[in-house]
Amino acid sequence: MAASKVKQDMPPPGGYGPIDYKRNLPKRGLSGYSMFGIGIGVMVFGYWKIIKWNRERRRLYIEELEARIAMLPLLQAEHDRRTLCMLRENLEEEAIIMKDVPGWKVGESVFHTDRWVTPIIEELFNLRPREELIQARFGFLSYV
Repeated sequence: MAASKVKQDMPPPGGYGPIDYKRNLPKRGLSGYSMFGIGIGVMVFGYWKIIKWNRERRRLYIEELEARIAMLPLLQAEHDRRTLCMLRENLEEEAIIMKDVPGWKVGESVFHTDRWVTPIIEELFNLRPREELIQARFGFLSYV
């Protein structure tokens, strides 16, 4: 058999081009300066919102205080009316209980003064059931 002639691959005329071996990474995201600027901008915006909310919250707090101050005379009048009603009921009950005791003066003050002395809670509730005293003293607290 006749030896066949082998055709060898050869470089193109003028040779191959240069091999690109350097790092060629694409640009990813923003630069450091721009991220720093955006961060500062977000912080300034956040502080502005916090300052704005604190001012609103302070305004609402002052409004609530003014409403409480405006309602205070009404609430005090209601409390005084309830106290006087309870004292009157206590005096009526005292008159019934002590009618047979000679020399007893109903409603005589234990304080030797003509000034109004706010009654203590036991004085208001001494002729009532104990549950009412506990409810008045402790409110909605309940012990298990």
